[in-house]
Amino acid sequence: QVQLVESGGGLVQPGGSLRLSCQVSGSIFSVNYRGWYRQAPGKQRELVARITRGAINYADSVKGRFTVSRDNAKNTVYLQMNRLKPEDTAMYYCNADIEFSEGTYGTDFWGKGTLVTVSS
Repeated sequence: QVQLVESGGGLVQPGGSLRLSCQVSGSIFSVNYRGWYRQAPGKQRELVARITRGAINYADSVKGRFTVSRDNAKNTVYLQMNRLKPEDTAMYYCNADIEFSEGTYGTDFWGKGTLVTVSS
């Protein structure tokens, strides 16, 4: 079964860094990562970074601190998070469209998330 799997979360002190990863488990033809999102306790899911063909757009709250990168050979997308703040505490999710075989697509896939806790 094809799934998106996020990893790399954990407990970090304010000002620290974490790098999250998102990759596809299972055999696929290609993946189009659409973005990273997060959901804090008691709040709605919000966009962290939107990935398009030509650009990555960051939420104002993370601009200058978070960076998205991709390893195409590994079909993996990363979210480097620096200068973390307590308000960054949330479950982080990636979102993608997946091409299972050439010309056969599934859209709007979500992983189960990885928890980031920023606390002293």
